[in-house]
Amino acid sequence: MSSLFLRTLREDPADAELPGHKLLVRAGYIRRAAPGVYSWLPLGLRVLRNVEAVVREEMDAIGAQELSFPALLPREPYEATGRWTEYGDNLFRVKDRKGTDMLLGPTHEEMFTLAVKDMYSSYKDLPLALYQIQTKYRDEARPRAGLLRGREFIMKDSYSFDVDDAGLEAAYQRHRGAYIKIFDRLGFDYVIVKATSGAMGGSASEEFLAVSPDGEDTFVRCEESGYAANVEAVEVPQAPALPAEEVARIPAAREVDTPDTPTIDALVTALNEKHPRADGRAWTAADTLKNVIVTLRHPDGSRELLAIGLPGDRQVDMKRLEAQVVPAEVDEATEADFAAHPELVRGYIGPAALGLRGVGENRTGVRYLLDPRIAEGSAWATGADRAGYHVVDLVYGRDFSADGTIQAAEVRDGDPSPDGAGPLRSERGIEMGHIFQLGRKYAEALGLKVLDENGKLVTVTMGSYGIGVSRAVAAIAESNHDEAGLVWPRHVAPADVHVVATGKEAAIFEAATGFAEALSARGLDVIYDDRAKVSPGVKFKDAEIIGVPTIVVVGRGLADGVVEIKDRRSGTRREVQADALVDEILTEIGRG
Repeated sequence: MSSLFLRTLREDPADAELPGHKLLVRAGYIRRAAPGVYSWLPLGLRVLRNVEAVVREEMDAIGAQELSFPALLPREPYEATGRWTEYGDNLFRVKDRKGTDMLLGPTHEEMFTLAVKDMYSSYKDLPLALYQIQTKYRDEARPRAGLLRGREFIMKDSYSFDVDDAGLEAAYQRHRGAYIKIFDRLGFDYVIVKATSGAMGGSASEEFLAVSPDGEDTFVRCEESGYAANVEAVEVPQAPALPAEEVARIPAAREVDTPDTPTIDALVTALNEKHPRADGRAWTAADTLKNVIVTLRHPDGSRELLAIGLPGDRQVDMKRLEAQVVPAEVDEATEADFAAHPELVRGYIGPAALGLRGVGENRTGVRYLLDPRIAEGSAWATGADRAGYHVVDLVYGRDFSADGTIQAAEVRDGDPSPDGAGPLRSERGIEMGHIFQLGRKYAEALGLKVLDENGKLVTVTMGSYGIGVSRAVAAIAESNHDEAGLVWPRHVAPADVHVVATGKEAAIFEAATGFAEALSARGLDVIYDDRAKVSPGVKFKDAEIIGVPTIVVVGRGLADGVVEIKDRRSGTRREVQADALVDEILTEIGRG
């Protein structure tokens, strides 16, 4: 410790939000270089390398082979797959001195695909799995939470290559099993959830989320069935159509005056006061059809208005919406958008301006998509497309139509599970890994084909499997700390043992030095606090915030031939005979 490049901090850094992020900075593991960019200090680099070692061991165990691509990449492969444009502002684009377009790699599907294309041409060369652990770059608009959402990060990405879909499924399951072993070893609570594939395409997508109340991702699960999904991937089933005889009893749609009702709450109040329902039941927000206008910004720079119809008691979940329209980005509709479409009256927008009485009539050119909870034959109260008026008893399928459905409404606690087994419960998590079956998207774009056993050229099918390695350090920190500091799981801790010499007597430091050397000679990584002029209180605080799982305190008890072992995780302490210390430690950490 007297020579370790380390300086612990007593105060939380001003830019840190999450508990684990604060402790990583205060304990001297990382240091901010720029927004979303961090330096790894010696202790942090040790933890990072330990995480990498766990990942490598399990990837190697399933036969995957490691390579490393450059981070500085040519434009052409990404243009061939469309991602030079699709990545939009998230891509770091650069030019060399000759004006040639290049990029800093956000992910490497194209490079893996081209490498296999250049070297393999026969089904006999497959199956194949390749991986790398490498720095990636994405120009995040709002980097936050330290290592969890940065502009530069370290990722393990691997890809499987197979002749057919059966081979892809087998590769997917091998990777899934390896991921379970990796995350079990990394020492945090996680859940496997159904997910979307995003801009990279593909199917059979699952995420591994570290359960954390501070996580940026929301997922839901059903305790009755074990169903679990990221909220973006929850697929609400289409509500069944109402029977024809029931629809026949619904009165004709009629316009009613509802002044000063631009909100759903105000509309419900006005309807109950001035236009009570014929069936005697009170109007609720769930009886209203809310139409939300957003703008899609496509990668080529074009803009498109999109209307979303959903029950008035629901809100549009922007993350769910963004997952449905990727690679487009979602913005709020602007004043200019509404000025260009005066028929869209804010606060009173209804299907009349979007597709009343059948597709093709009264159209504005705005695409109109409905939440699947809107059943054919269901009646609604909705905007009449003029200020101060709404329409009631407007029936979907009879009075208006739409261009399709969209999974964009919020998912709430208590909603029925899509598998019908019971209610959903939401939790927060940190995305740690993502596996999905890419299929042939990149192989087709880049011409990756091999000859099959019949001598016919076939397109290779691929799987993609990512782990956020630097993100894992942050997730472990978020899940493993207490009020005093970090508490690292043994597999990833920066050392096996932290030896603390307390007091001023030379004999204490001599003994502590001997213990540290003896433990190191037995193959353990040791941090030894040999600082002579630092008080025991400061040393104890540093040991606790650094978070090595086993702490050895050499102090007054040495006169009686004993030293203290503290378990950082449980907080328990015990005294052992000094001459038995090394064997006790080896037994405790499973190396006896």
